[in-house]
This record gives sequence, C-alpha cells and structure tokens, in this order.
Amino acid sequence: MNLFDLTGKTALISGASGWLGGAMAEALAEAGASVIVTSRDGERAKEAADGLPSKGGARHFGVELDQMDGDSTARGFSDALGCTGRIDILVNNGHEANASDLTSVTREEFTRTLENATGWFDLARRFRDHAVERGGGGSLVLIGSMYGVVGSYPDAYDGVVPASPVAYHALKGGIVHLTRHLAVYWAKDEVRVNCLSPGPFPGPKANPEMVERLKAKSPMGRMGRPEELKGAVVFLASEASSYITGQNLLVDGGWTAW
Repeated sequence: MNLFDLTGKTALISGASGWLGGAMAEALAEAGASVIVTSRDGERAKEAADGLPSKGGARHFGVELDQMDGDSTARGFSDALGCTGRIDILVNNGHEANASDLTSVTREEFTRTLENATGWFDLARRFRDHAVERGGGGSLVLIGSMYGVVGSYPDAYDGVVPASPVAYHALKGGIVHLTRHLAVYWAKDEVRVNCLSPGPFPGPKANPEMVERLKAKSPMGRMGRPEELKGAVVFLASEASSYITGQNLLVDGGWTAW
C-alpha cells in the first residue's frame, strides 16, 4: 500500500468543487497529499478545500484559477506555489461546459469549448517547467472522457434531451491525444502524463429518462458513482503507476468494451 501513499506530496486539482472533481480531490487527500483546490470562484475553492480530510499533517488550500483566462491561469498557478512551495501532482479537471448540440452549436461556442484544451495545456506546461526547475519529476493527470474515444448513441438522447455536445467530443478526443504527445516529450523530464477518462457519471440533475437509456448501453447496467474514480486518480498520481505514461485509463463500466 505504500505505493499509493501520497504523504508529503502536494496535488493541484482544477475544478475540484464539482461533481467528479470533489471526489477526486477527496481521494488525493485521503491518500495523504496536501491538496490545492482551484475554482473560478475563489470562495468556493476555499470552501471545498476546508471540507477535505487531513492525514498526517497535510494542509489544504483554495485558489482562484480560471483556465479559460491566461492571466488567471498564470496568477492562480503562482498563488498555488505560494501556498506550499512545490507541486508534485497536477490533475487538470476544470471545464467550462456548453450544452449546444451539433444542430445548434455556433462557431463561437465550438471554438470557446476547445479553449478548454488551451487552458489545460497552459497549466500543464507551467507544471512541467516547475517540475524541471525544482527537480524530482511529477505526475500530470488529464481528465478525458469515454466520449473522447467513442461516439455517443443517438437513441440515448433522442426526444428527451439534446444530443451529447459535439464540441465536447472534439475536446475530449483532443485531450486523449494531447496526453500521448506530452508524455513522449516530457518523459525525459521525469514528468509522467496520463489521462483518466470517466464513462457515464451523470449528476443529480440529469434527466432520469436519459439515465435509464444510458444504463441499457452499459455492460454493468448502471451509472458510475463519483467515488469510483478515487482509486484510479490515486493510482495515476502515485508511485503505483511509476512506469506508466501516455496512457488513457477508462473508468466506464465496460462502455467502450463493446
């Protein structure tokens, strides 16, 4: 179990006050890490950090950071470093969503969605440069999606809700490949880069009829629960995955197996 121990490490996780981000932040804290939670809302970030468990003297912090704004990203990463002096793990989870489907999305909305990837790369490069400067490497985890690997089923959405947003599929497919590209270039810097891709994890406000349709598409016949991402994110952040880089770990209940 020592392989999974994050005691003495500091993890920065963006968008950690949300449905899945909150569970992953909790997992990192439970494994012993000091966790820096970021959100576009600084107060919300601090509130989320205050709610995390502390193990072995770990301390948690909330920082305002909007990956869609270059100045905010630079300022937020600097503020995060000011909290602990070093960052060993980065989980790029923050996401500005747009629900427009392929029938209604505008050119501007599509472009704006893809800017999430720009923000993630900006934050990732700052993390890599910091890791090289301080020495010792680091672990970078990008959050993808099963929809970065496969298309959605039209009949799961038809007549109930808009189709799964086309720009989201383009974004997540790009994130999966960005993972591979960064991994091969940053391996020499001892910075491991992996992607964690959740399957169906609908939030509490999801349309119930759509959820039932999605269940029928899953080999396990159910939706994922946020806590079921905990083991995967700790695995990729820790020494348990020390010889793994450039990979996309799907936590999808078998969705992409058929």
